[in-house]
Amino acid sequence: MFGDPGPVPLVRLHSECLTGDVFGSLRCDCGPQLAESLVMFAAQGGILLYLRQEGRGIGLYNKLDAYVLQDSGVDTFEANRKLNLPDDARDYGVAAAVLSALGHDEIRLVTNNPDKQRQLSEHGIRVAESVPTGCHVNPFNDHSLRTKVDFEGHRIAFEPRTAS
Repeated sequence: MFGDPGPVPLVRLHSECLTGDVFGSLRCDCGPQLAESLVMFAAQGGILLYLRQEGRGIGLYNKLDAYVLQDSGVDTFEANRKLNLPDDARDYGVAAAVLSALGHDEIRLVTNNPDKQRQLSEHGIRVAESVPTGCHVNPFNDHSLRTKVDFEGHRIAFEPRTAS
């Protein structure tokens, strides 16, 4: 918890990302999203739930295997499928239980991922507002982020592409 989160706190459910959060990998936007959330919490209070769900729930070793496949040209979801893994195995039920235990059944959720909001709602947490993070795109994660938008409906506000 950061400061006084208030009656309808700002909340970030952040899935562990060793490569992005610790090593600053440019393959994802996890590290910048976490840093952005911490700045928000410092300014207005909030709750960070850091969830042990590395690689969208497939674990670190499988995530690294998926990276190898992505290097051959497949997108992140196709790589998981080639490894007989789900597109996204994360479960936010524990996060909902923690929020309820803290007395917060209504929140403002910092996310671009509509599945987080859906799962929290299914577990009795009302999302009063979905607060998007910025667009942390770079040449190494552009394709991956656009794939998240296309396949999972993530709300990422890309700048329009310019003609080369």
